[in-house]
Amino acid sequence: QVLLVESGGGLVQAGGSLRLSCAASGIIFDLWTMGWYRQAPGRQHELVADITRCGSTFYADSVKGRFTISRDNAKNLVFLQMNSLKPEDTAVYYCNAHDWADYWGQGTQVTISS
Repeated sequence: QVLLVESGGGLVQAGGSLRLSCAASGIIFDLWTMGWYRQAPGRQHELVADITRCGSTFYADSVKGRFTISRDNAKNLVFLQMNSLKPEDTAVYYCNAHDWADYWGQGTQVTISS
């Protein structure tokens, strides 16, 4: 059974920082591309960032220079460091594992107050 469990969401003021974590089990973690998506009310599901098994990263234009994705293959963890947060970053953030299939976590709420 594949399980992705996010943590680290919360409420912070604009300009603040949060670090999201995702713990994965049930997959050979270091073979999978790991990503973070988000969904805000009334907006499309959006890929925020991902990191391949080789360590190549992708960032949405809206978060470049503010967010950093990283992974710890020894501990089956993926992180999203979010700095200089803006109210428009408010969303539910989902961890994703992608290879021959897609697996999702349950999501963690991030709320940025202005």
